[in-house]
Amino acid sequence: MSFDVNGKTCLVSGANRGIGKVIAETLLKHGASKVYAAVRDTKTAAPLVDAHGDKVVPLELDLSKSETIKAAAQSASDVTLVVNNAGVLKTATALSDEAFDALKFELDVNLFGLLRIAQAFAPVLKANGGGAFVQLNSVVSMKCFPQFTTYCASKAASYSLTQALRALLGEQGTAVHSVHPGPIDTDMGDSAGLSEIAEPPELVGEAIVTALKSGEFHVFPDSMAKQIGEAYGSFAKNIVEADLMEG
Repeated sequence: MSFDVNGKTCLVSGANRGIGKVIAETLLKHGASKVYAAVRDTKTAAPLVDAHGDKVVPLELDLSKSETIKAAAQSASDVTLVVNNAGVLKTATALSDEAFDALKFELDVNLFGLLRIAQAFAPVLKANGGGAFVQLNSVVSMKCFPQFTTYCASKAASYSLTQALRALLGEQGTAVHSVHPGPIDTDMGDSAGLSEIAEPPELVGEAIVTALKSGEFHVFPDSMAKQIGEAYGSFAKNIVEADLMEG
């Protein structure tokens, strides 16, 4: 399925900073008519509104609070593209004292948050002709880096859920895309100590627009992501994206 953002109404979670802000700006650059900046505190979306006027609509949304997601789905009933970008990171290894608390926190946002978003917005996308759903998953959903064990585990789980959504939402004509960035130059990347190898977030925004047009499920935006994507490609096509239940 191909999706052109030109003239479309979109929603981006975590659009107030980092990758999410750049994704929102990229969608507008490519002709999106309106972008809901779905954030925990709507005041933090003010810079986007200042830059783009009424094309940006701040919307309260907290991935850990189902009531805000359900309310957002009612308010953004005209949306045809949902980009679930928001996520959290705790630096914890499998042997850290804080590992259990870190994993619970990350799963609640990175996994259960995705599930909440998908369930709330699937009917909206269906009512508006199908549209598209984009999930930010990261290369760590495929390769675990021990110093970020709990974060990697939460993203591996969200990647698995995204695979299921590809099949389930596909039945209603909704295209699903799984985005796997490597180290990106954001506050989160800096706090994780990755600033020296981080690449511009604009790579992610442009890669999403390209994937929406091409229909590619897996999206590998930056240098590290492309390296992993090249090695993973055969498995992705022959196993992850294949219907193994046929025949």
